[in-house]
Amino acid sequence: MEYITSTLGNLMDQTAFLNLTWGNYVMIAVACGFLYLAIKKGFEPLLLVPIAFGMLLVNIYPDIMLSIEESSNGVGGLLHYFYLLDEWAILPSLIFMGVGAMTDFGPLIANPKSFLLGAAAQFGIFAAYLGAMAMGFSDKAAAAISIIGGADGPTSIFLAGKLQQTAILGPIAVAAYSYMSLVPIIQPPIMKLLTTEEERKIKMEQLRPVSQLEKILFPIIITIVVSLILPTTAPLVGMLMLGNLFKECGVVRQLTETASNALMYIVVILLGTSVGATTSAEAFLNMDTLKIVALGLVAFSFGTAAGVLFGKLMCKITGGKVNPLIGSAGVSAVPMAARVSQKVGAEADPTNFLLMHAMGPNVAGVIGTAVAAGTFMAIFGVK
Repeated sequence: MEYITSTLGNLMDQTAFLNLTWGNYVMIAVACGFLYLAIKKGFEPLLLVPIAFGMLLVNIYPDIMLSIEESSNGVGGLLHYFYLLDEWAILPSLIFMGVGAMTDFGPLIANPKSFLLGAAAQFGIFAAYLGAMAMGFSDKAAAAISIIGGADGPTSIFLAGKLQQTAILGPIAVAAYSYMSLVPIIQPPIMKLLTTEEERKIKMEQLRPVSQLEKILFPIIITIVVSLILPTTAPLVGMLMLGNLFKECGVVRQLTETASNALMYIVVILLGTSVGATTSAEAFLNMDTLKIVALGLVAFSFGTAAGVLFGKLMCKITGGKVNPLIGSAGVSAVPMAARVSQKVGAEADPTNFLLMHAMGPNVAGVIGTAVAAGTFMAIFGVK
């Protein structure tokens, strides 16, 4: 009987029930909420499902994120190794290669003015930077937080790692990916507030055809120009353009398929679960996290508003040829932000088709966010 009692006692001690805190239960509930949004509501499931599951795992079994030095067996936790790939900026760069392999830069090439809309939407990043400084964050932490305004999860992770802000990488990444998922909810009210119904009904001229030569030269030229000016952006911009060159050159179909499918989804699994696993109750439930989430919302809202307002300016300058709604797509949530521009425009006029026009600022925003990250790295002397 004593043996049975002792054995049952040991088994009970090994369960998670006796080791979880109230914070762990809160984070488990948050993880289940994210899973509901991803599965039931369809909010970016490819991102939210692995992130939420990583969050679930680390709050039930914290040792899954232990480093080799911290573990008792000298091996370390499974997700610790995934997370190292985030810290070393490997996974964010590979994500960019996959994005490039799936992205058509034709609308941007056909309408180079889209670069201006993509640049305008980056205003939210610098607004968030000033806000974070005002809230007491260090200059490097403020820079890492501010990239949330670009609605670009990989770039947020990349910059936080480069600036050695790993202590807040989890909240930053979760906030960035959460706002990417919530684009269809956050952006429309801002877009409608800043535009009139007449502006939302504006129909834009069909984009000119773009030759294959232009599409091949574009990633090569962008890589050379951007990397010469800001060499620190080479891992992100370079991989983005390499993936796009795979797609457009037409001679490496196997590489295109691998980068845009198998490799892309493997990286999403590794990155998503490791990011989710940084959100232990101890690391996530604190005042700094609440500040980061709030700053991310402010940054994203400011970026959306700045893009729309610059779109209104271009509308005036061109005599009503630019629909201001496409400016909101300047945040780099590809292609969700472009779809939102299309949806809001179609609500005003069902015959209005803005998707391809909005893709120009959308992909420009991806480049713009990477350039903003490179600018911060140059300011702080990080290579």
